[in-house]
Amino acid sequence: MVKKDTEKELKDLEKKIGKVPKFFKELTVNEPEMFNLVMRFEQHIWDDGNLTRKTKKLIAIAIAAALRDQHAVRAQLAGAKNLGVTKGEIEEALRVTFLLSGMPAYVYGKAQLDEIMP
Repeated sequence: MVKKDTEKELKDLEKKIGKVPKFFKELTVNEPEMFNLVMRFEQHIWDDGNLTRKTKKLIAIAIAAALRDQHAVRAQLAGAKNLGVTKGEIEEALRVTFLLSGMPAYVYGKAQLDEIMP
């Protein structure tokens, strides 16, 4: 059973990152201490500072595509959609991925994008 405070924390995090992964929600019950530590870290990373959440999300998508991590790409794209990041912005970020990580990373990210944001 997830506590009320924890539910609020998850909702607040979802507003910041767009989508909270299932495994992270499971930490609230299975490893509450780990959940609390990760939440502090997440808050620090995703709070707006010199970079906006949208910019940070674009960076996360580009990194996930460069790593060719299907789960991470799809999760980041779902979160981006919820934050109002446009398909055009993502395509531009993927072009930077292409420049630095090569054609396979670009194609990989673009295929995931076209599935999630047709």
